[in-house]
Amino acid sequence: MGSVRMKPNILVTGTPGTGKTTTCSLLADDPNLNLRHINLGELVKQKNLHNGWDDEFECYILNEDLVNDELAGMMDEGGNIVDYHSCDFFPERWVDCVAVLQTDNSILYDRLTNRGYMGQKLQNNIECEIFQVLLEEAHESYSKDIIMTLQSDTIEDISRNVDLLKEWVANWSPRDQ
Repeated sequence: MGSVRMKPNILVTGTPGTGKTTTCSLLADDPNLNLRHINLGELVKQKNLHNGWDDEFECYILNEDLVNDELAGMMDEGGNIVDYHSCDFFPERWVDCVAVLQTDNSILYDRLTNRGYMGQKLQNNIECEIFQVLLEEAHESYSKDIIMTLQSDTIEDISRNVDLLKEWVANWSPRDQ
């Protein structure tokens, strides 16, 4: 029998611009939850967990093995909110809840263009949202009963999503890993 985590791990995923970092930061700022926010994009940069730079998409090429090696101890311990725009490479045993954030395409378009996204990078991200690629990825990788689909168009949506996730954490109970 494996060890029992005393705090859950939450994976917050979605197309860039859906509010992952804001949602995760608000959850991590709650002292009653005592959860660690892991912004995977930043961790990849800081610890060189990549295979170089992709000029076309202007981002690092993630090395999934290096990322999982880096996260293993923290995820086994529990109490993490992982913020990343993909979810299919994390071991299922690490993840207690997958929150897939979704945003209306016109709102997402404005958010991404305000960040300087253009050309192929902008088009690919909008298409990813239109075709619900990350929701499909979550369903292919995790049990449907741990997946939440959360609309993230407005500040009110984000606040409601944070409240839902706080409630989920309060009701979570440890299980054998």
